[in-house]
Amino acid sequence: MKSLFITVVIVFSYNLSFSQSGTDTLHYKKVYYFAGTGIGIPLGKTKNVLSPKLFSGSMGLDITLRNPRYYLYPALYLMSFNYDQLINDSEYNRTVENGRANFYMLSLAGGTRKQYDRLNTYTYLGPTIGLVNEPRANDLGNKVVMESKYSLALGTKLGLGADYKFKGFFLGAEMGYMYNVNKIQGNPVHVLTFMIGLKSDITRLGEKVVDILSSSK
Repeated sequence: MKSLFITVVIVFSYNLSFSQSGTDTLHYKKVYYFAGTGIGIPLGKTKNVLSPKLFSGSMGLDITLRNPRYYLYPALYLMSFNYDQLINDSEYNRTVENGRANFYMLSLAGGTRKQYDRLNTYTYLGPTIGLVNEPRANDLGNKVVMESKYSLALGTKLGLGADYKFKGFFLGAEMGYMYNVNKIQGNPVHVLTFMIGLKSDITRLGEKVVDILSSSK
């Protein structure tokens, strides 16, 4: 976890050192939509409760700021894990083994990037807020009734990645680290994420939405 954090900081600092030089011709006044699929890998004591499960996904917007070296990156991460319940819940008379837990996390990150012709490298960092869904079970007569228990989660998400521009779209991959302040079954939440996906230009769609909203006033 520490090595990943140090790596992201180094890449972030490297990109930042170039933020005032050169011209980013791919992102100037652009808005891109990114959709990815991948996996979340629990780290450290988190593995006492969670284990990897295919597949996880993400969807987000790459919103270029006035200086195209910088961008906003609001993104929604949908992650599934295998789940073992460690602590008895007084509201339920059974504990769950080999269940499934889901994380629905909204990341409000910002970042910096560096363009090398059609190749871009980037880093991002920001807070997260979302819901964690844990399975619960009650033994009622001759059957077991499964339920879902939701809790609010706060944390942070940081990461690094790269994408390459083909004709009409980008192919990209990113590696990230998510930390939740809220524990799960008494254990801290540290998750390594890997995502690959496509990024497409939706600038014109955004402009049309603005025009529609403006004309309706």
